[in-house]
Amino acid sequence: MKECRFYHKVDGEGEYASNTVRCELCPHCCVILEGKHGKCGSRWNFNGKLYSVVYGKPCALADDPVEKKPLNEFHPGTRCLSLSCTGCNFRCLNCQNHDISQVLPSAVDFYELSPSDIVDIAVKHHLPGIAYTYTEPLTYYEYIYDIAKEAHSRGLWNILVSAGYINPEPLREIVSLIDAANIDLKAFSEDVYQKQCGGHLQPVLDTLLTMKKAGVHLEITNLLIPGANDSESMIRDMCSWLRDNGFADCPLHFSSFFPQYKMQDSVPTPTETLFTARRIAQEEGMRKIYLGNI
Repeated sequence: MKECRFYHKVDGEGEYASNTVRCELCPHCCVILEGKHGKCGSRWNFNGKLYSVVYGKPCALADDPVEKKPLNEFHPGTRCLSLSCTGCNFRCLNCQNHDISQVLPSAVDFYELSPSDIVDIAVKHHLPGIAYTYTEPLTYYEYIYDIAKEAHSRGLWNILVSAGYINPEPLREIVSLIDAANIDLKAFSEDVYQKQCGGHLQPVLDTLLTMKKAGVHLEITNLLIPGANDSESMIRDMCSWLRDNGFADCPLHFSSFFPQYKMQDSVPTPTETLFTARRIAQEEGMRKIYLGNI
């Protein structure tokens, strides 16, 4: 475990019990009682201090091509060490990695690897970058921060694959360590974010703007779910916002949905929907469009 950053004690404030803390890592700003955890499941309150209980405990390690992240225009043809810890601050009904993202750390086997160990593995296997992926890496912020610093000191890239749901201050502190990111823009709809994911749209848009300003290589994924976020008007609104905010040359990945998790009764995305999305994106001025999961 490691004590978290970005939290404060709120005991003595109104109805809050002794040793209660408020996590300030993401927009949920969870109020966490002693012995309990936040929505992500990986940040726990012990004796009035907030700890990341997954620090140094990755549950998944893999050697992946960067295109799998997906990053099609960041050192294509190279590979990276992908890692993940349990936990996520969203509750997406269609989560494809729900067996590690929607469970508590105690439910999953894990390795014990320090930040230096992770970088050593990447160097040993001649992998030029490390990707924080599969679940929501920003929920194990302290671990990726320490790995990323070590990786940069040894000449490795850092790749973030994230839903981008983080508060401004912690994002500003880590963004200089991130070389490339793929941000999953779930939908261009506050209603869909609330019902489908358990979050809000605007913080994700703010993350995109902050990363762009910081010079991070950005690519965006929009998973098109039939009947949820695939209307032509929603796709057009998203693309026009991206264009108007300087993302016209940002690679945009439209990806097919397949029934997963709590959406087993849904239907896969018709290929024609992706072709329609590409046409709309082109009409709105997006210049780098990729279709995935076909």
